[in-house]
Amino acid sequence: MCEDDHEQEHTGIGRRAVFVTGAAAALTLGSVSFASAAPRERRTRTVRGTLPPGSPDFVYVPVEVPRGVREIHVAYSYDRPAVPAGTQGNALDIGLFDERGTELGGRGFRGWSGGARTEFFVRADDATPGYVPGPVRPGTWHIALGPYTVAPEGLSYEITVTLTYGEQAETPRPVYPPERAGGRGRAWYRGDCHLHSEYSDGRYTLAEIAELARAAGLDFINSSEHNTHSAHAHWAGLAGDDLLILLGEEVTTRNGHVVALGTDPGTFVDWRYRARDNRFGRFARQIRRAGGLVVPAHPHATCIGCNWKFGFGEADAVEVWNGAYTPDDEVALADWDGMLVASVRDGRDWIPAMGSSDSHRSPDVIGRPQTVVLADDLTREAIQEGIRAGRSYVAESSKVSLSFTASGGRGEHAGIGERLRVDRDTPVTVRLEVTGAPRCTVRFVTDQGVLFTGDPLPVSGAGTVEWRTTASYAAYVRAEVRHETAAGPLPGALAAFTNPVFLGR
Repeated sequence: MCEDDHEQEHTGIGRRAVFVTGAAAALTLGSVSFASAAPRERRTRTVRGTLPPGSPDFVYVPVEVPRGVREIHVAYSYDRPAVPAGTQGNALDIGLFDERGTELGGRGFRGWSGGARTEFFVRADDATPGYVPGPVRPGTWHIALGPYTVAPEGLSYEITVTLTYGEQAETPRPVYPPERAGGRGRAWYRGDCHLHSEYSDGRYTLAEIAELARAAGLDFINSSEHNTHSAHAHWAGLAGDDLLILLGEEVTTRNGHVVALGTDPGTFVDWRYRARDNRFGRFARQIRRAGGLVVPAHPHATCIGCNWKFGFGEADAVEVWNGAYTPDDEVALADWDGMLVASVRDGRDWIPAMGSSDSHRSPDVIGRPQTVVLADDLTREAIQEGIRAGRSYVAESSKVSLSFTASGGRGEHAGIGERLRVDRDTPVTVRLEVTGAPRCTVRFVTDQGVLFTGDPLPVSGAGTVEWRTTASYAAYVRAEVRHETAAGPLPGALAAFTNPVFLGR
């Protein structure tokens, strides 16, 4: 086996053109070329360069791949200088596009690992998690670099590309999990729709996620790796009558993240744009064409690039509670409540809320929180319809169960996500039944604010709370179940909350 090493320098980017391709600014560097070689030979090229502060979001390194290549292997490293407190250091993401090009929303995507890996490979029959197996065809491939943050002194990188020559193996035909599990007919089903594994920046294996989901009492989960659909073809053997596995992606842009929930198998959604590029609507529509829901994730998270800046005009639901309950979830909850008020005021459709764990690794708890959905059956379509209609509540675990209804004096009745059609002054009884929430406090929240706060539930965690109102006093009512407050004026962390019941004609 012969190896041919060659080094190449990318001496900064100041003299190179920046191409704006209808998405975030992108830069293409000089090509890395390889000659043909005999089967089983390996050829290696190493390139180095430095990216200055203010670099484009994406920097592409073209790789000229000749005929007869069996495998592409890429390894990279970059410097991480110490920086003062409050100053951004270096973080460099990486991915790969094949000879079909880097066009936004095009067919050339072959994988993305962000900053989770220092090396990866792609060949016809296999690929590193995060990357998609398939033929290695001749042409210009592109290594995609994403300078997430750049230190004041710049980001120096080194990329080593190794081609292995020889006959390609056959690409396996992907097998996907079924869209139906063994449900209980119309019932409440528990799910976690935002999870990460080793196929992006998580540490859980898919098998571990499936096992932990079952242990958490979940009926369904949604595959949501950052900027890749590569896990889709690896879930089939882990589904079962007791666990529905939906397929999706966490589309991770520089201006916020959105969960594509329950898309068609093999759907890839591009992420290479910012809010100012006016491209999000195009990809939100792609998600829906692929049978998925558009769910902005952790909209008020404080991590770099996590805060949601695309607006909610395209959202089918919004992730209000993400992982362990924190102050940014409290802000998201209040912001969502403000959207409910605006929908009532303007006569617009409302956006349901949901919650997911965003688990990556131990000790992240899969199923904390979980969205509990009233669906006609345990199928992809029925679960999505329940979420879209807002027939759901969010609970911190499977121990917590709620029943929330509103009724009028003549037998009128409505549940979560529904409307109780009564006259403005008709007395309405709001009723919440709770189990699994010891010493928690129930609050009823309306478009006028918190109008009722009950006494703490008993140590058993079970109780029933009723409140009487009218449609003229409350256009909607939703319930919150909160833990005891340790100190201060802020309410305790959520144990559960519901989507609203609307009141009035």
